[in-house]
Amino acid sequence: MSAEFIIGLAGQAMYTVLKVSAPMLGLGLIVGLLVSIFQATTQIHEQTLAFIPKIVAVFVAILVFGPWILSVLVDFTSHLLGNLANYIG
Repeated sequence: MSAEFIIGLAGQAMYTVLKVSAPMLGLGLIVGLLVSIFQATTQIHEQTLAFIPKIVAVFVAILVFGPWILSVLVDFTSHLLGNLANYIG
């Protein structure tokens, strides 16, 4: 295994992690922004008010995007394990 191969594999892994986590992070960001705007307009500065909607939004994102996330991870893993002989040899 060469250094280029390991760097390329690490890059593919990081890209897969970013692609898989993007729906949860994006939805959490949008919900957090909406809650912050609501808190600013109503002057309610409760610390726990921001956490519950974000947690619910992340769980909903996991439920909605779960099959897609699983297929991306399975594709990456099958590609990695399918070409393992080429990588080692």
